[in-house]
Amino acid sequence: MDGSGVAGNMKIGGIVHRLETCPSTNDAARDLARAGEKGGTAVIARGQTSGRGTKGRAWHSALGKGLYVSFILRPRRGELTLLPLAAGVAAVEAVFRSEGFAPLLKWPNDIVWEGKKLGGILCESESLAGETAFAVLGIGLNLNHEEKDFAADIRSSAASLRMILGREVDVETVFRNLCVALDERYSELEAGKSAEIVDAFQGKLVFRPRQVLTLSLASGRVSGVFRGIDPRGGLMLGDNEAVRTYYSAEIRTVGGEK
Repeated sequence: MDGSGVAGNMKIGGIVHRLETCPSTNDAARDLARAGEKGGTAVIARGQTSGRGTKGRAWHSALGKGLYVSFILRPRRGELTLLPLAAGVAAVEAVFRSEGFAPLLKWPNDIVWEGKKLGGILCESESLAGETAFAVLGIGLNLNHEEKDFAADIRSSAASLRMILGREVDVETVFRNLCVALDERYSELEAGKSAEIVDAFQGKLVFRPRQVLTLSLASGRVSGVFRGIDPRGGLMLGDNEAVRTYYSAEIRTVGGEK
């Protein structure tokens, strides 16, 4: 269904704008949000010419091979730090409901399997008078890519469901299951059920308890023992004497030691 509306909220995916290609579904969704489109609206494209991930990284969007979608959200609560975590949980749940296969999550924004990236999440927001006017949640999932469909520089680090499962995946089924799962998890956030989101995220996390992680920060590198995810979605590292929490805005990359 195509459509437009006024400011407000509805079930996620209640209105869907479908595009063949666009520079970025996040940009298209942002323009619609500024024009007053309802919260819950989805913008989905078969391809992106300038897709992007976190930290300004490019997101490779082969035409017709993946799920490239952005959702307009108008949160009642201003705290958005758990939104990428809720989206990650929803993405894993959508893949499992669609294909019976559950990938894992790498804090804070990646969907992964056996060290390779299956998908990513990009959350952006705009404020008005100090309050969040809207958020745009972008989710990209590699579904039917073959190795040759990825740019040469990411072939060794990227994977798709087709490469893992050995069969074609129905994009529309994954999209609809994502709308349902995201609606469930976003409703939890709006109800203040932060602990449920954090617990669900940790249950799908690729990091193991007390695994040694190395973070790349603007100021350099730091290593520590993984101590879990804090109530605001931060990554806790430390030992028995001191634990420090890091948030995604200050981290460039996260690596783990076996």
